[in-house]
Amino acid sequence: MLKKDVKDFVNCLKNSYPDATCSLNFETPFQLVISVMLSAQCTDERVNKTTPYLFSRCKTIQDFIDIDIHELEDIIHPCGFYKNKAKNIKLCAKQVLDNFNGIVPKTMEELTSLAGIGRKSANVILLEVFGIAEGVAVDTHAKRISNLVGLSNEKEPEKIEQDLINFFPKEYLKDINHLFVWHGRNTCVARKPNCLKCSINKYCNYFKNKS
Repeated sequence: MLKKDVKDFVNCLKNSYPDATCSLNFETPFQLVISVMLSAQCTDERVNKTTPYLFSRCKTIQDFIDIDIHELEDIIHPCGFYKNKAKNIKLCAKQVLDNFNGIVPKTMEELTSLAGIGRKSANVILLEVFGIAEGVAVDTHAKRISNLVGLSNEKEPEKIEQDLINFFPKEYLKDINHLFVWHGRNTCVARKPNCLKCSINKYCNYFKNKS
């Protein structure tokens, strides 16, 4: 795909997924921080089934610090890796209170200083809470699509993100974050991409090579 095709590429995806938004349910910035942490190697659907009780049990950041870690582990157990996630949740809550006066920070550097928050998670928080599209949250969907289309040959998420940042003008980054997730879930699925129904197959190296 050439840079001159970017606008059409994005518009094709937007036409396919006009309602593409973040799938995680949250009401406060810190709730999103928690949801993003829980979503690591877990589906958003599962996270959304787990967080209503969690957020009713822990209504404030201080509540996440005070809750017994074993109770927290039991609540988030369905999301997997619950011991490590529980540990990170409690430490992250303490860091937000101690280092940022209880306010979720709004820079990449500050967000990635929090326990359990890497660059991918920070990109989601920046976009959904603050409307800042600094980069692309490279999850399994963004990685797969980027590799198949030919936008990046890299395997590491941060290297793929840099390729995407270098290719897409900044004004498209917000759309790409949502569209790649929806396209990966609905069309370019991992086990068997539905290439014939793909709205961007004319730009895809994988489709061209298999045709």
